[in-house]
Amino acid sequence: MAGDMIRVKSRDGFELGAYHVKADGPRKGGVIVIQEIFGLSDHVKDMAERFGAAGYEAIAPSMYDRAAPGWIADAKDIAQAVAKGRDLAIGNGPDNAMNDVGAVFDKLKPSGKVYVTGYCYGGTMSWLAAARIDGLAAASCYYGGNIAQMANMKLKCPTICHFGAKDEHIPLVGSVDKIQAAHSEVPVYVYEAGHGFARKNSNDYDAASDKLAFERTLDLFGKT
Repeated sequence: MAGDMIRVKSRDGFELGAYHVKADGPRKGGVIVIQEIFGLSDHVKDMAERFGAAGYEAIAPSMYDRAAPGWIADAKDIAQAVAKGRDLAIGNGPDNAMNDVGAVFDKLKPSGKVYVTGYCYGGTMSWLAAARIDGLAAASCYYGGNIAQMANMKLKCPTICHFGAKDEHIPLVGSVDKIQAAHSEVPVYVYEAGHGFARKNSNDYDAASDKLAFERTLDLFGKT
């Protein structure tokens, strides 16, 4: 992998690990890449590297370091890891999460515009960041299961959402309606794919959907 692990001091003083990838070629901006519930996995690092290859400096914080430093779900135990990951996400809470995401923003901001994206848990946290962190340039939220419950939040930056039509974890009917009713300005893209369609080597991975969602994300970032 092209990146390396660094340490970042959270806005509340806690120090956490993060995966850092330098921009390939002229730097277009910085991207905060927020993990799924499975920890700072190879999938998240791969996404950070894709942004690096596209010209963005990317940092993916290890969001569970307070309770389980460095915890990553083993691919062969993914089913059992869901409950553990969910407990860590809930236990971390929104304030810790935003302190950590905010710290990555603070680290990237001196060099230019900062964007945020995330997957599953990270999709929800990207939405929350778009509502709570001042100065973000744009947010791209992938299949965040709790976005609909946060639909009434006022967003501070241009935001897009991605969902899979075959997602077995997020009730598409109702979720998309809630988001669009509260935010007619937010494009909500629905793909013929399941949950986690951007995670390579997973059962739900869909190359065409992953490619299109990434292109739309880069287009949003480029426009803002």
